[in-house]
Amino acid sequence: MIIIRQMEITDLDQVLPIEEANFSVPWTANGFFTFLIREDALFLVAEEEETSEILGYCGIILSRDEGDITNVCVREADRRKGIGRKLVERLIGETAKRGVSTWHLEVRQSNESAIRLYESLGFVQDGLRKGYYEEPKEDAVLMSRRAA
Repeated sequence: MIIIRQMEITDLDQVLPIEEANFSVPWTANGFFTFLIREDALFLVAEEEETSEILGYCGIILSRDEGDITNVCVREADRRKGIGRKLVERLIGETAKRGVSTWHLEVRQSNESAIRLYESLGFVQDGLRKGYYEEPKEDAVLMSRRAA
């Protein structure tokens, strides 16, 4: 069974290899640490209960009634199992309890499966941020979701 829970500093041993395997410019341990200790941030992990293996994670920075989703990542071997959906749904649910009513994110224009996932969760495309991503250079699709 997969459980979704708040990320802890001790999770970084498993989170960092996932981050490094999936992003050309990955966050560092220090980068994650600085967000994990902030009051205005929430990071979650998806953990296989039996093995305590972390399968994915996501995070958000809060600003009053808005949230900026910073990253959503699932281990390659565990994709297409609904883990990313569970993470984002829980992230939205938890932050809605804190008064967030609008969520924003950026996603690589070529990441069609992620765009479809976000659209299925009620996000809409707001625009394009030219040359946002490095290595390889690529535009970001800006997306947002407003509470119903």
